[in-house]
Amino acid sequence: MMQKKTTIKDIANVLKITPSAVSRALHNHPRISDKTKKAVKKVALELNYQPNQLASALRSGRSNLVGIVVPRTNSYFFSSVVESIEEELNKEGYNVIITQSNESYDKECRNIEALLQTQVDGIIASLANETIIFDHYERIKEKGIPLILYDRGENDIGVDYIGIDDYQSSHIVVDHLVAQGCKRIAHIAGYSHTRIYKNRIRGYIDALLKHNIPIVDSLLLESNLTLKDGRAKTKQLLELPKLPDAIYASGDYAALGALQVLQENGIRVPQDVALVGFSDEPFTSLISPAISTVYQHNNKIGKLVAQQFLLRIKDKNWKPKLNKIILDAELIVRESSKKKK
Repeated sequence: MMQKKTTIKDIANVLKITPSAVSRALHNHPRISDKTKKAVKKVALELNYQPNQLASALRSGRSNLVGIVVPRTNSYFFSSVVESIEEELNKEGYNVIITQSNESYDKECRNIEALLQTQVDGIIASLANETIIFDHYERIKEKGIPLILYDRGENDIGVDYIGIDDYQSSHIVVDHLVAQGCKRIAHIAGYSHTRIYKNRIRGYIDALLKHNIPIVDSLLLESNLTLKDGRAKTKQLLELPKLPDAIYASGDYAALGALQVLQENGIRVPQDVALVGFSDEPFTSLISPAISTVYQHNNKIGKLVAQQFLLRIKDKNWKPKLNKIILDAELIVRESSKKKK
C-alpha cells in the first residue's frame, strides 16, 4: 500500500501551530522565531516531508527547473552538450529535466507540453529530424519563457541559437579529401529539410564546384544517419557502375555503417575509399581504421547555451529574437581518410 504523502498540515498538527506558520517557517520568514523554524524543520525531516515543487512554482513564479529536449540520448555529442549545460546551470541553482524526442515530431511536441505543464523556467532544445512545423515552439515564446536552440534550429523560430558553421564544415571535409587525391566524393547526408543538413549539403556541393569536380546526383544520399542508414546507403553506392573514392557521412554512426559494409566487401579504407564522419563519437578513435571526423566543440556549445539562458532569465525587458552564435568546426584527421602518406 502506498504511504500517504506528508503535508504542511501534518507538521502543523504535530507542533500544534497553524499550517501558515509552518509554511512561513519552511520559507525562512523573518517574523517566525528561530526556535519555531528549527522545530518545524526537525519535524519535517522526521516525517519525510517533500515540498510540492509545482505548487511552489505557481506561488513564486519560478521553479528553478529548465527543460532540455534532445533528439537522441545515445549520441555522445548530445549527452556531452547536456552535461555541460547541467554543470553550468547547477552552479546557479537550477536543475534540469531531460527529455528525448527520438527524432519524432509528435514526441517532441508531447515533451514540450509536459515541460510547460511542469512550469519550467526555460526550454533548451535541438529539433528532431521530423520537425518541419514549429507551432509548439511558438507556444513557448508566447508564454514569455526563454527558448534556446542548439545544433539543430531554424531561423524562422527567431530565438537564440548556438551551433557550428555547418556550411564551412563541409568545405573543410571536401578540401581535405581533394588534397588526398579524391575526385569522386559521395555524401551520406541528413535530410535537407533540417537546416544544419541543408547547409552541409550546400557546403558539399559548393566545395566540389570550387575544386571543379562535377556534381553527381547518385552520390548524394539523404537519410536519418543511423548505423542502419549508413549501411544501406553504402550498399546503394556499391551498386553504382563506378565506385566513389571517398564517402563523407554527416554523422559518425552512418560513417561506422559505411565502414562495416566497405570492409565486408573487401574494399580497403582508405586506399580504395576514404571515409570521414561527423561529431567525434568516442568509438571513432577506437576502431580500425580510426575514423576521421568533424569535432563540434560539444562542451563549449553547452556552456554558451547555459550562459544565454541565464542572460535571458535575468533580463526583465528581454524579447525573443534571432541571435546566432556560430563556432568554427574542426576536422580531426585519422587513418580512414589518409590516402597520401
